[in-house]
Amino acid sequence: MNAYPPIADHGMVGDLQTAALVSSRGTVDWWCTPRFDSPSLFGSLLDSERGGYCRLAADLAHEPGAVVRQLYQADTAVLVTRYMGPCGVGEVADFMVPLNTTARTERHRLVRVVRVVRGRLDFDLECRPRFDYGRAPHTFEELDRTSVVFRGPGTKLHLQVATAAGPIVLRRDGEDLVSRFTLEAGQAAAVVLTSDADDGPMPPPLSAEGISAELQACRGFWHTWLRSCTYRGRWRDIVHRSAITLKMLTYAPTGAPIAALTMGLPEQVGGERNWDYRFTWVRDASLSVRALIDLGFVEEASAFRRWLLDRLAAGGTASGEPLQIMYRVDGEARLTEEVLDHLDGYEGSKPVRAGNAAADQIQLDIYGEASDALAQTRDMGGIQGWTAYAGVLDWLAENWDRPDEGIWETRGGRQNFTFSRLMTWVAFDRGIRLASTFARPADVDRWRRVRDTVFAQIVERGWNADKQAFVQHYDTDVLDASLLLMPRVGFLSPTDPLWLSTLAAMDRELVSDSLVYRYNPEASPDGLRGSEGTFNLCSFVYVEALARAGKPQEARYAFDKMLTYANHVGLFAEEMGPSGEQLGNFPQAFTHLSLIAAALALDEQLDRVEESGPGG
Repeated sequence: MNAYPPIADHGMVGDLQTAALVSSRGTVDWWCTPRFDSPSLFGSLLDSERGGYCRLAADLAHEPGAVVRQLYQADTAVLVTRYMGPCGVGEVADFMVPLNTTARTERHRLVRVVRVVRGRLDFDLECRPRFDYGRAPHTFEELDRTSVVFRGPGTKLHLQVATAAGPIVLRRDGEDLVSRFTLEAGQAAAVVLTSDADDGPMPPPLSAEGISAELQACRGFWHTWLRSCTYRGRWRDIVHRSAITLKMLTYAPTGAPIAALTMGLPEQVGGERNWDYRFTWVRDASLSVRALIDLGFVEEASAFRRWLLDRLAAGGTASGEPLQIMYRVDGEARLTEEVLDHLDGYEGSKPVRAGNAAADQIQLDIYGEASDALAQTRDMGGIQGWTAYAGVLDWLAENWDRPDEGIWETRGGRQNFTFSRLMTWVAFDRGIRLASTFARPADVDRWRRVRDTVFAQIVERGWNADKQAFVQHYDTDVLDASLLLMPRVGFLSPTDPLWLSTLAAMDRELVSDSLVYRYNPEASPDGLRGSEGTFNLCSFVYVEALARAGKPQEARYAFDKMLTYANHVGLFAEEMGPSGEQLGNFPQAFTHLSLIAAALALDEQLDRVEESGPGG
């Protein structure tokens, strides 16, 4: 490996505890196991020489006109890479059987099924694992003619092959493995990678029947899960794909969604804005669960509600606040950030960071997102859950009026961010509703007074008369796309004159051909060098805001344009570069949840237009 594929040149497969990225080159170049936030086993996406990978692909180098295509089997997370050349047509199907259980396991299986449907093709297999982000050595042991084991510190990777087309010769290459084999039309083979603790039992021998059963189990899980989806709108395929992506980014044992599968992928190639997103942000997770609820997936909401109430009850945060902005998937509050100097970074984008120092930042908006998520459920976790939640709101009543780092986790100093105040208003508004709904004891009069005080402060200090818009914080005239959420959370009507004026100002300053920047970092320094692309979350929330502001046709055009930026299998990263290239960690939950919300809002508004008829 000596080159980096585009960030967007990947599909994702996962088992609800871990997941892997597979490029259209047939390379597994990202896989952390046994959890999303574990050290990488394959990490060539962050260092093409030292990171490790597993490649299984047809050799089309000498076939002029050959093409490679990648797709998902419909409504599943089975990823198929097809190889089509003059000499033959073949495909590799990658999948992991979902572990839809609260039981945590060290063992995870990535299955790669190869078959040829026409002609004859040669396939190359390389497996070069690199344990602990490429920092730890490993050993190679051949168990028999069809299986080998790689051993690293406390972890092993078992590779098995099977075919009815004749033996696949596995050759040792140092401490790695290489192989080359040929299949003809109608023939198939399987390569199975099983990661486990070093003392775990060896997996059973492979059989055609067993592999077929695993594939059917994977398909069956996703088909069954999607039956709960209530969406019947105009963009069913992409909404289903986004829902599957959010589900795959959720750690089933605790119900905690992560922000993205990867770490270190740059917001600007060659720049320093390279963060670890493999953790559970209260904000992102709350919005992800809201998107799934809106599609009819209630079990995910209940699991996250339990996780969130446990965090509220546990305390012990790095910031000293009642709630931390992010946690590990098991609820651990310590996310020490370290720089992996031995890794070159994606196309030289350094530093590569593991962990996230932003965990100890103060971001007051998270209390609003958490309250909004809890307001979507009918179960507050009993008296203990309510007591913990009400206690946090009582604390917030004393501590809301402070500068913080804001939603974008800037490292340029604390400010009185308008979005943080907006979500503080949401926290008290939803708390008042919950107290009434569940008839629970609460100082509702006090919460109401604070809610109204926050509202008045936002209108007085967050509004900039020169810009005729709500602005990023109280001491600036810089616009901020996070405020596109104002109508969704109910702070203002989507047709309120103040909101329409704000939307028009954002359209002038932050929107470029439907793509939306978070803010202007030159006008509002964030403590980091370099620039960034447009933010996909903001672009989809902009679509939603247009639709609700009575501009459904304009919103539909913007939405359709945004969909052209999806990759070949319907996935989005965090940002878009100037030439439409995907940037940042991938795939990004924020982007997919906002796509779902935009589709729902747009369907609703278009239905109203169609029902009213030509004269409506």
